Amino acid sequence: MKLISFAIPCYNSAAYMGKCIESILPAGDEVEILIVDDGSQKDNTLEIAKEYEQKYPTICKAIHQENGGHGEAVNTGLRNASGLYFKVVDSDDWLDSEVLLEILEKIRNITLSGDSIDLFVANFVYDKVGQENKKVMSYGNAFPEEKIFGWNDMKRFNLGQYILMHSVIYRTKLLRDANLVLPKHTFYVDNLFVYLPLPHVKKLYYCNKNLYHYYIGREDQSVNETVMIGRLDQQFRVNRLMIDSCDVMKVQPKKLRNYMILYLEIITTVSSVLSIKSENEENMERKKELWNYLKKEHFPLWIRMRSSFLGQGVNLPGKIGNKLTILAYRLSRKFYGFN
Repeated sequence: MKLISFAIPCYNSAAYMGKCIESILPAGDEVEILIVDDGSQKDNTLEIAKEYEQKYPTICKAIHQENGGHGEAVNTGLRNASGLYFKVVDSDDWLDSEVLLEILEKIRNITLSGDSIDLFVANFVYDKVGQENKKVMSYGNAFPEEKIFGWNDMKRFNLGQYILMHSVIYRTKLLRDANLVLPKHTFYVDNLFVYLPLPHVKKLYYCNKNLYHYYIGREDQSVNETVMIGRLDQQFRVNRLMIDSCDVMKVQPKKLRNYMILYLEIITTVSSVLSIKSENEENMERKKELWNYLKKEHFPLWIRMRSSFLGQGVNLPGKIGNKLTILAYRLSRKFYGFN
């Protein structure tokens, strides 16, 4: 049986997908690499995927689907996964092969001991073009290291710190039992992939190593700020799906509940700040509608989020308030290194 299934969603990815795949291949036959071609039309993505399948038939599998977006490519990967654990690696990102082998050994040892974990967390690097000192997102302040633990053992997350798709390796069966299905033709579903299964997670493991390199720099990249502003309708859709996924104010244990609320605060802050930066009346109306929806349908959550530092920061009144919000955002962007 494969220990980890790696799903690589690919859409016109011929120029960079090879680096991604090659970074996982050193793991050998204990893993499978599911290269999901999401209906690419502008290049030979599918042909490259088939070449890897032919060259490494016990490791790589090429899967073609009609274009359904990143979320549907993840769904396809999950449906085809045979590994005990499941990880998504975007085709323009890559893994540190040496760290991958270390993590594989840890998962192997846990499995051979007869135990299992629901969520394995490792660090990721913001590999931003032109930035010499790369920002690392680590979790040593929040999680115990090199041991199986539960949410009650969790320490405290810093402001602006949260688990992204790049950080996580989920147990495959947990994702299936949670009925995880991401929406088609929607950007920014990475947050749904991480957030929705969290109430099902009981046992975690944190490895304080930099596994994932998150490439930031292409002008057409979905996380490019200009691109995100142009797709704010989809950002708000994902934001609302996260809010409606469960009654987060009733989630147990308390430390998990607090973390999930922090996650919502961060995503809602991103939606709100980008609306302000867009200087677009329609986007500002979306922001207003989202906060009003929270107040009407999730009142206890609205109180919690509205009174938080982030909630207050994105709801400062008037044009001066908007300018202060943007200034705080720019400082945060410089400090945390995101796009």
